[in-house]
Order: sequence, then C-alpha cells, then structure tokens
Amino acid sequence: MANLMNGREYISTVANIKMRIRSAQHRAALSVNSELIILYWNIGCAINENMLWGSSFVENLSRDIRSDFPGTTGYSVRNLNYMVKFARTYPDLEFVQTVSAKLPWSHNITLLDKVKDAVQREWYARKTIDSGWSIDVLVHQIESDLYKRRVTTPKVSNFEKRLPAPQSELALQQMNDLYVFSFIQNGEDILEHEIENELTRNITKFLLELGTGFAFIGRQYHLEVGGEDFYADLLFYNTNLSCYVVVELKKGTFKPEYVGKLNFYLSAIDDILKKEKDNPTIGILLCKSKNNIVAEYSLRDISKPMGISEYRLAGKMPEGYEDFLPTAEDIERGIILNMNDDGSEK
Repeated sequence: MANLMNGREYISTVANIKMRIRSAQHRAALSVNSELIILYWNIGCAINENMLWGSSFVENLSRDIRSDFPGTTGYSVRNLNYMVKFARTYPDLEFVQTVSAKLPWSHNITLLDKVKDAVQREWYARKTIDSGWSIDVLVHQIESDLYKRRVTTPKVSNFEKRLPAPQSELALQQMNDLYVFSFIQNGEDILEHEIENELTRNITKFLLELGTGFAFIGRQYHLEVGGEDFYADLLFYNTNLSCYVVVELKKGTFKPEYVGKLNFYLSAIDDILKKEKDNPTIGILLCKSKNNIVAEYSLRDISKPMGISEYRLAGKMPEGYEDFLPTAEDIERGIILNMNDDGSEK
C-alpha cells in the first residue's frame, strides 16, 4: 500500500475533518434558528392584525395549531403572546433578519422582558452576538447594568491623547467605569493578594467582566529591570486591541502615586515583551474608590495609555447601581427563564 499516512498527518487530517463537520453543524443550527425567529415574527404580525377578534383568538389559535401539528412545541398561549410582543417591539423585518434572528428565542425573550429601552436592548443584542453570551451570562450582564458601566458613565483615561485612532476608541469601548466582581465575597479585612487570588481562581468570570478579546497571561508577572525584580499584578493580552494589558489592583482609594508605578510597568513591558506588530501596552488601575478630578489630574502628563476605574465585590453597590447586582449564588445557579430555546414552556 503506497504512501501510508504517518501518525501526525492522520491526526491533522482527522482534526481538519472534525472542524469542518462542527462548522457545518453550526451553520445549519444558525439557519434553523433564523428561520424559526422569522416565523415567530411573522406569526406575531399576523396575530397583531387580527387582535380585534378579541383575546380568545390567541387561545383558539394555540389550540388549533397544536391540534393540526401534534408533537410540535412552541405554540402555547404564553409563547404566542411573546410573538405578538416581539413583532410589536421590532416592526422592522430587516432588523429581525440581521440581529434578532442570530439569537436564540430564549435570548430574544430575555431582552424583551428585562430591557425596556430600545437603544440598550439593541446594544445587549449585538454584544450577545459578538461575544456568544449564554442566557445566564446575558441576564447577569443586564442585571449588573453593563450598558451603564461601559457606555453611558464617563470614564477616566488618557486613551484619546496617548493612543492613535481607532485603538483609542476601541480601548474606551472596552473599558468599564465600574467593574463588578460579584463572585468575591466582600470583607473589610480582605487583602489585595486575596482579591487577586479570587480573580485568578475565577478567571473565567473575571475575563467575562473585562470583556471580549482578553487572554490571561499571568499573575504577579515577573519583570527584571536593571538587575532588579518587579511584579505586575495581572497581565493580559487583548486580541481586539492587539496589545498587552496590565491590570493593577488597589484595595483602597485611588492615590496619584499609583499612576507612576503602573507607568513604569507599561514601559518595561513595551521594552521586554511588545513585538513590532503589537500596539502600545495599556494599563488599567482598579481601586475601591476614586476622586475623578484627582484621577484626571494624575493622568494629565503621563506618557503611557491607562485608565482608572473602580471595582466592587459582592455586597453594597454605589448609588445608582444597587438594583442591578445579582448574588454569587445567582450566577452559579443561573437565572434562566421558564422556557426552552424553542419557546415551549418547561
């Protein structure tokens, strides 16, 4: 038998075939989901046009559909009413085709129930598509008010002055004014290294809070400068920004001297790790609290790009955020609507 594959070629070929199968399955699932969402939208539009017949119309329709299509799920009275709400909320079919149809039905229902503002609802929808959020993650991001923390609240940084466009805009979009670490129990006597331990122990949840594109490189990352040893708290690489990101964590209130230390780390990493293809290293300083005016003055003449944000552990939130933070138990257990992805009631 001629030209038998060696072990490495076989493994590579099998891996490639499996990747193609998974890709085809994913495309098929997306196609089925898209058709289902558009069907539900069309049904919702049809019901809206005939609502003059009274509320009994939906009940009769549900009974007739299930009678003619036995074994078919997703046509309960409850779900038909969601289709009505879905069609009323999104009258533009193009939006449904390009955004809503890329999300499972359960995600669309969650957005309808939990986000009343149209702009915020679209933002969460697009973020879910870009980031691949599960239903649990989407609910957590809504209830922790990620939109407010990332979009509407002013941020303290020098990105616009120290980074070229479009990296400066991307860095600002990636940054939160407030980071919520609800998986760490609050305690007045908790130490910085204990918070670091919890962040790295729960690295998946930490990365979720940081945003898309972050890859964890290490904690207390060793840097040798001038024969001396230094250690950056947390080091990441962000694939969206194409740069290293240093996160420094401080237990108390922001102090101007923290900026100098972070600036030093950024300079060292730019010299030691940064490659020609990489953008300038970015720093994020996380403090329990900050005075925005003091923080802005501290960044004014700093040469390296960095931002200063607050963080909160599980416990009391600052004014304006109290109603949005779920407990650690909620995140672990998952906050799931009482509905299957196809819209049928559990």
